[in-house]
Amino acid sequence: MKIFAQIDRRRDWSGDETLVLDQVRRLASDLIAPRAAHHDRTGEFPWDNVRAINELGLNAIFVPEAYGGAPMSFRLYLEVVKLISEACASTGIIYATNYHGMKPLIEFGTEEQKTRLLPRIAEGGLGSLAITEPGAGSDATGMRTRFTPDGDDIVVDGGKTFITSGDVADLILLFGKWSEIPEPKKAISVLILEKGTPGFETVRLEEKMGHCASSTASIAFNGCRVPRANLIGEPGEGLRILLASLNRSRPSVAAHALGIAKAAFDDTVAYGNERKQSGQRVLDFQANQFLLADLASDLAMTEAWLDYVAGLIDTGATDFGIEASIAKMKASDLAMRVTTEAVQLHGGYGYCRDYRVERLMRDAKITQIWEGTNQVHRQLIGRSFVTR
Repeated sequence: MKIFAQIDRRRDWSGDETLVLDQVRRLASDLIAPRAAHHDRTGEFPWDNVRAINELGLNAIFVPEAYGGAPMSFRLYLEVVKLISEACASTGIIYATNYHGMKPLIEFGTEEQKTRLLPRIAEGGLGSLAITEPGAGSDATGMRTRFTPDGDDIVVDGGKTFITSGDVADLILLFGKWSEIPEPKKAISVLILEKGTPGFETVRLEEKMGHCASSTASIAFNGCRVPRANLIGEPGEGLRILLASLNRSRPSVAAHALGIAKAAFDDTVAYGNERKQSGQRVLDFQANQFLLADLASDLAMTEAWLDYVAGLIDTGATDFGIEASIAKMKASDLAMRVTTEAVQLHGGYGYCRDYRVERLMRDAKITQIWEGTNQVHRQLIGRSFVTR
């Protein structure tokens, strides 16, 4: 385990960043992790964890100061996501989704929109991102939710599925198609839907394999009237905003996946040093040492790549889509591999809910699916090498 401590010491966090991370580590170990099994078993939304996160003001680290925030580096934000997800994957994705949903408002919203809406998030409000529909998953251009202009309002009709925090969010970044633009790609537009809008309905909450305490909702819009003042950008600019949003949310999902992977690795090391078979500890067997060597190497290199991507973003890079795809793909594949090996090394105990690795394996799977399936990311990465 020394190697990970050495890597962390060399990451050169500032004094303010170190203070934040120390507070998050205490929160994660003292409050979030002890409740994770309960929330997973009952499926209760972890409001207690959300309140504790808000007491630390963690939404503020990605909101500009002018709108009530105390912004810090994207690299720090990713580390916060990783630490919370290591303690409870459900809580980690709830927190990360605040960023996923609200970053486009920060980046593309008008001054009036940001002044009016962002303080809610800085103060602890929940954000959500609504893209996916039953017939439009990884191909977001197939969405059918319709935005129809009507004077000072936009009338929204349609529905979304698999929306994290969709039933509880205060603000939803909603993508749909502008009724007056016929071309499917050019019609995509985006607006902010506020909680309590008449015509908005939660249709159902999914019963999932993992992330049981994070609500995943199917939501519907039946003639919702949204002020045109909540339109982000111009009609038809949604695809550009969507792609920019995903390029930042994908590293966030990578950090989330790495938190799950690190928890499983730690549990594997602890169990392997205690459990004995044939008079030897499980980790005394060379094959298991080789396994840990491979997993530790992949964890270290994936974290280094994620730091690299964060550095690109923090220094103002605008073209990092492929780098973001690599981070998301490798981290999520690694999370699934580490958790699967953790269950295997635990033997029959790993298949039982008394041990955390059972939950971690269930939580890991979705990271290969959301924010673009890993098949899509492999296509994006591979296509980048094809000459035009």
